[in-house]
Amino acid sequence: MARIAFLLLCHKDPDAVIQQARRLTAAGDFMAIHFDARAAAPDYQRIYDALKDNPKVVFAKKRIKCGWGAWSLVQATLYAVQAAVDAFPRATHFYMLSGDCMAIKSAEYAHRYLDDDDADFIESVDYFESDWIKTGFKEERLIYRHFFNERTHRWWFYTSYEMQKRLGLKRDVPSDLQMMIGSQWWCLRRRTVEAVLEFCRQRPDVMRFFRTTWIPDETFFQTIVRHLVPETQIRSRTLTFLVFSDYGMPTVFYNDHYHLLLAQDYLFARKISPEATQLKQQLADLYTAKDVTFEISNEGRSLFRFLTGRGRQGRRFAPRFWETESTLGRERELLIVVCKKWHVGKRLLKRISDVARIPAIDYLFDEQDAQLPDLGGIQQTLEKRTRHRRALMRMLFDYYGSDRLIICLDPDNLDLLRDFQNDRSTTRLIEIECAFSDAYLLGHAKRVGLAGERTPQGTINTLLRTIRADVNHESDLLRDAGFENFQIMPETATAAENAAALAAFLSIPMDKAMQIAQTKGLFED
Repeated sequence: MARIAFLLLCHKDPDAVIQQARRLTAAGDFMAIHFDARAAAPDYQRIYDALKDNPKVVFAKKRIKCGWGAWSLVQATLYAVQAAVDAFPRATHFYMLSGDCMAIKSAEYAHRYLDDDDADFIESVDYFESDWIKTGFKEERLIYRHFFNERTHRWWFYTSYEMQKRLGLKRDVPSDLQMMIGSQWWCLRRRTVEAVLEFCRQRPDVMRFFRTTWIPDETFFQTIVRHLVPETQIRSRTLTFLVFSDYGMPTVFYNDHYHLLLAQDYLFARKISPEATQLKQQLADLYTAKDVTFEISNEGRSLFRFLTGRGRQGRRFAPRFWETESTLGRERELLIVVCKKWHVGKRLLKRISDVARIPAIDYLFDEQDAQLPDLGGIQQTLEKRTRHRRALMRMLFDYYGSDRLIICLDPDNLDLLRDFQNDRSTTRLIEIECAFSDAYLLGHAKRVGLAGERTPQGTINTLLRTIRADVNHESDLLRDAGFENFQIMPETATAAENAAALAAFLSIPMDKAMQIAQTKGLFED
């Protein structure tokens, strides 16, 4: 059976460190602790005194001062790894943790998980080919020597960098290594860890290289493990669930995240709030529990992106300078059906096209596979269509040889709607107001990956409330925008009432509008 030696790098909250060590070792596992030498000496002494008699806990023989982005984090990890290898010959796996990580599965589940897959779990993707680094230095992390810490000696850090750059003092990456990058929160088998330690002894050139690399904790183990272990024995993922915001800050989990965390396909989670005492107790009890069944839905990251994105005012469609002076044409009329239920919008659009004989294209700014003619490549991607929206619409008017054109848009495209309204052409809108049952919203959440078949009911309830509020908010924004020529067609209205709205929207006689309004199954899901 798997036995885990946890490698705990920490620098604060000694009571939490003590509790974490006792909790994890009580289930039969081990722990090696490196407590930052920058921290207060009494804090370290409290941890040492509380755990020194625990045979399943060992302390790194040497403590060093750690700095974010510096080699010291890797060196501290190596000290903890060596201490664990020496002290715990029965440990089969070595798992990196921080002081604010907690298990989100039982020890029984974690051991079985590692037994079932004889592999190393370490996120490692190609350094240069991947887009793992979103902003800031990329190759500069490697090809220049970084003797100073950007956080504590900012002026020296950038002065040294600029001087090397000006003098052409680039260096080569070790020729036999493929540079990789990934999360520092890994879980490696014993033979892999021992091979890494031996590599460190045999390759002082590689050690010298990484000592002056910027943020080496994201590249050192990731690169060396790939160098030493066959790809078939590596799972390029972390077993620690963590989510980062758009600004690179880790998400903090609180008491109401318990069921969400349990449903993720991970063994630990980071970061747990120090104030989440209820969550900590629940997770502590869970780790030693027996015969627990976990329903894995694994929608955590997509759900986080959805929930945190609701309060933002999007700027995806900011006008480009070459389009602000363009126009669809003063004599042209753009008709827009705004509908959240795409199948209803498409159904209505087809009926309008058949009855009113107006060229129609559904959801061309929302759906990649929207049926568009070949317009020289501008239609190929959603990004191109959106960026060159006025040019695209002009070409469509020309293609169909018509001064009237009707399209569908999702109501979250408020900036697009504003842009078309500000054009010198005439723009008319009709909002199709649909009813949304819980069953429909849940189906939508599953289709877009926000929920799965095993998503906990508590998470579903929160998600449904959020989606419903989101739909209502989009409708409110649309109606508060003050658009001219704006009609509403509610699902709950009579055919006659909707025909009046359609007649005004399309500028067609009432008898034709009634044909459209009476379309059988128009609002059916």
